[in-house]
Amino acid sequence: MMKSGSSRSKIIFHIDMNSFYASVEMADHPELRGKPLAIAGNPEERKGVIVTSSYEARKYGVKTTMLVGEAKRLCPSLLIRRPNFERYKEVSQAMFSLLREVTPMVQPVSIDEGYIDVTDVASSHYPPDLAKEIQQRIYQELQVPCSIGIAPNKFLAKMASDMKKPMGITILRKRDLSRKLWPLPVRDMNGVGEKTNEKLKKIGIETIEDLATKEEYEVKALLGINGQKLHQRANGFDDREVDPEAIHSFKSIGTSTTLPEDTTSETHINETFRKLADKVENRMKRKNVVGQQIQIMIRYNNRKTVTRSRSLQEYVDKREDIWREAVDLFEEHWNQQPIRLLGITLSELVERTEAVEQLNLFSYEWVAEKEPLYKAMEELRQKYGEGIFHKAKTPPATISTSFQKDFLDD
Repeated sequence: MMKSGSSRSKIIFHIDMNSFYASVEMADHPELRGKPLAIAGNPEERKGVIVTSSYEARKYGVKTTMLVGEAKRLCPSLLIRRPNFERYKEVSQAMFSLLREVTPMVQPVSIDEGYIDVTDVASSHYPPDLAKEIQQRIYQELQVPCSIGIAPNKFLAKMASDMKKPMGITILRKRDLSRKLWPLPVRDMNGVGEKTNEKLKKIGIETIEDLATKEEYEVKALLGINGQKLHQRANGFDDREVDPEAIHSFKSIGTSTTLPEDTTSETHINETFRKLADKVENRMKRKNVVGQQIQIMIRYNNRKTVTRSRSLQEYVDKREDIWREAVDLFEEHWNQQPIRLLGITLSELVERTEAVEQLNLFSYEWVAEKEPLYKAMEELRQKYGEGIFHKAKTPPATISTSFQKDFLDD
């Protein structure tokens, strides 16, 4: 398909698992196949949140983040199962192992999608045939469907994989842009969210073609460096490499959770932040890093989402510090409206051994005072288990909605 040589074009596949969690459930429980199925936390409660749904359910309008009660009204025959994240991770790891049999140039980007660079394999395998072989192997061995986009770069491969689902294979070349890509609404473009979409509309950009043909300086003036990147990608340019090591690199560690019901209870909110801080601390321990910037995410019951962050005087990695900073930031910015989702992210990460804390007289006394307590708590946890410390009040069970790049290590 391509001539050999250093100047040859890249051939990138984007592998996108179709309705992944629902597909894994159907693979494990064949009686669910062909039926409208949703995965949701607290399915017994009509306020539980849909995590994902099968294509049969989507035909009725069932969507991710929708409440179970609303989904049931749209599709009375909807079947709902609790998520089994351990099982989903097993299938994900098996899928990526299969891809690495094709080429070592595999970059997972989430639990259910990733890129592979097959440029060096293309000399002996016609890319569309190779994509079909990969798709069939994944389905035969794991019983889950996927769509594959084939393109000369990561952006176009990602857009191509979305064009035909389920079990689609789509080729998107630069010469195809005006016919296949440009007619799409700009909101469908990878990297364009609701807020960016609204800003683009204000300067007359409705389609990807509008973005591609707009003067780059106008888009950059509106959106900064991100606008420049979006303009370039709308014109088919993306120089990012497929990086097999990217799964091990990270700029932040975070997690979020959707509450089983909207709440204004400060006790419930504080306990939720404690659980999130526990998870962030555990991930930071595995990565052996500390962070110096904290960000919280708040989603209200009207689905409005805000993020707020602050830089910290010292590096932090302990749950109590993370919790205290998150709650303080929350109290500063909460508008007292009911909360649907909360999240915590630590960034500006450095290896623990590289972190040099600049302690002044006051911070030194504060940190030194806490160290014996932290040490004693950690020793008790190691001896008696995580359950040794109980909170005054435990909120209803929540479902994590965070799948960072470190999911393979969870």
